Amino acid sequence: METNNVKTVAICDTEPIAIEGVRALLDSRRELMLVGTESSIGSGLDMLRNLKPTIVIIDKSFGLHAVSEWIQAAGDGSATIVWGTPMNGAEAVRFMQSGARGVVRKTAELESMLDCIQSVAAGRTWLEQSLLHDSERLPRRKRTNLTPREQQVLDLVEQGMKNKDIAVQMGIRPGTVKIHLKHIFEKTGIHGRYGLALNGLKEKGLLNIAQA
Repeated sequence: METNNVKTVAICDTEPIAIEGVRALLDSRRELMLVGTESSIGSGLDMLRNLKPTIVIIDKSFGLHAVSEWIQAAGDGSATIVWGTPMNGAEAVRFMQSGARGVVRKTAELESMLDCIQSVAAGRTWLEQSLLHDSERLPRRKRTNLTPREQQVLDLVEQGMKNKDIAVQMGIRPGTVKIHLKHIFEKTGIHGRYGLALNGLKEKGLLNIAQA
């Protein structure tokens, strides 16, 4: 929800001091207004439904599964930023695959946190470059030489599915999924599920990499 072009922000975090830090950061910004804070994921979901903030910030310490469900609950109504410490690239990509619009470490500089919030408020995505591994040097994959089955496996990998889930979805054995992945790596020049997922996000325009 926006009020007179002011973007509203809510936060759900396990640490009161982190909440107060965000409050202090936003107090100096006329275009951003903190409208709600909660410290448990259950009450946080109620806050999300009742306030419908433009942006909601959630602590990754609630757990990958719980945070992913939160992102889905937020839907298109509220853009989600996930933050936490520690945070690695694989987790960051997984959150982006789930629909997060921003991922930032709690140890980031205040200016980086503000840049993340402002970018997401403007409808863009934001992800610290320091969370990624050689992201700018990943080769652009060539999809045209993939078989239909390989393309299907690739699409499911980009959605964050594991081999056993892909096997069930496609009605094949997990070993066959591994063979398809081997061929995909050879044909695209990208090695590892992380690289495939990251390139998928970039090609779909869902990932803008920000300098930390």
